[in-house]
Amino acid sequence: MRTDSSPGTLPAREHLPAGDAGTPVLDVVIPVYNEEKDLQPCVLRLHEHLERTFPYAFRITIADNASTDTTPLVSRRLEAEIPEVRAFRLEQKGRGRALRTVWSASDAPVLAYMDVDLSTDLNALLPLVAPLISGHSDLAIGSRLARSSRVVRGPKREFISRAYNLILRGSLQARFSDAQCGFKAIRRDVAQVLLPLVEDTGWFFDTEMLVIAERAGLRIHEVPVDWVDDPDSTVHIVKTATEDLKGVWRVGKALAGGSLPLDRITRPFGDDPRDREIQDVPKGLARQLVGFCVVGGLSTLFYLLLYSVFRQFGGSQTANALALLVSAVANTAANRRLTFGVRGRGGAVRHQAQGLVVFGIGLALTSGSLAALNAASSDPAHSTELAVLIAANLAATVLRFLLFRAWVFPDRGDDQPRSTVVAAHTPAQPPAHTPTAQPQSYGPLPQRPTPHPYATTPYTPQSPYDTTEFRAGEVAEQRSWRDATVQLQPVRPTDTDPRNS
Repeated sequence: MRTDSSPGTLPAREHLPAGDAGTPVLDVVIPVYNEEKDLQPCVLRLHEHLERTFPYAFRITIADNASTDTTPLVSRRLEAEIPEVRAFRLEQKGRGRALRTVWSASDAPVLAYMDVDLSTDLNALLPLVAPLISGHSDLAIGSRLARSSRVVRGPKREFISRAYNLILRGSLQARFSDAQCGFKAIRRDVAQVLLPLVEDTGWFFDTEMLVIAERAGLRIHEVPVDWVDDPDSTVHIVKTATEDLKGVWRVGKALAGGSLPLDRITRPFGDDPRDREIQDVPKGLARQLVGFCVVGGLSTLFYLLLYSVFRQFGGSQTANALALLVSAVANTAANRRLTFGVRGRGGAVRHQAQGLVVFGIGLALTSGSLAALNAASSDPAHSTELAVLIAANLAATVLRFLLFRAWVFPDRGDDQPRSTVVAAHTPAQPPAHTPTAQPQSYGPLPQRPTPHPYATTPYTPQSPYDTTEFRAGEVAEQRSWRDATVQLQPVRPTDTDPRNS
């Protein structure tokens, strides 16, 4: 799948100043479905807490997704009585759909949501959004599984929550601790780039958004929360768990196949030290060494197992050649994906061919060591053969890493299929070819928002991995994610901008 995109960078994260003027800095969304009983107490309690503790202007948005009881009436009454409350109605169910629609239309620079039951203690709200306001992080989540969290809930929900997060860690390599806590926040400029890539419209929406954000290199801040289980929750646990597992499979398949255009959002915000050209510090060397050592260790065990099996049916040279050939193909594929981060099928055949050349060098080293052993002893013991092969493989491994890094998977090869995103790292002097990508400035903020921000049609799902081009620098003026996404493209030293010619 093509992931081509137009040039451009999003502005660096900046601290959002408080003051008096037109836009609330925080929009807290409460998605509801048939919550006529709990909605009013929740909104009143949240509004009182924000008025008392939050130093910025704020808005509370009730996102009613197709309620069939009196929830819409309660929402409109609260909107009429409280200036900071807005009501928004969708005719289709789905928490993810409600959040995407309201977040895409909101004009607040920081967007958050929480469940209507207020299971999470509200004292965690300011710590949740503070890293986003300060410009430190891109997303923030509440975690019930952090060591300092204080949680009261039954063993069934505890087991399901921990099992689900273990599945995410094992299958999608997720590093965040709690994907399902209904207490999250995101910067609006990040949401406008991230939301078009999220397909789910239900409960898996949170997990999919976090996995994509983490894989793209965005910073996720975690806040330990105090959480009390709601015994009257209407969530259908079995159905939700089934849908979540389907979502895990779908996202894992997209990541493994390289169909997610992560190059559109990889570290576009701020000055990332990993992108700097620092003298005498090879880029990515430490991470690549760790990955290569792990893959190499597993490949060596695989090779020794194969050698022991093949040795039962042939001579040592034949067993060594076959075992090394099979393990070399597996080693090249694993290093391609895990160590050097090459995704997709582009260039895979060429990489395997180059890997076979490296295999030939390793074969020469190991075969030469076996020949020397056989010359020294006419009938060496099997354990001696293994010891000699281990020593030869260590030497071949060092040489293999050097060849992989410098020749097979070079950092700046012109025909490299990987996408390397280059962000602007000099905020005071942006690139000449992106004059519209200036850092967005939020002026002083008001204590009372005036215009209704959601005069827009309900969101209509499109293909989640759509790669339509978007204009840089116009994010702040958009009302829909469909025309508010800035895309990035691979940049190489030989690239030129036709607008400057």
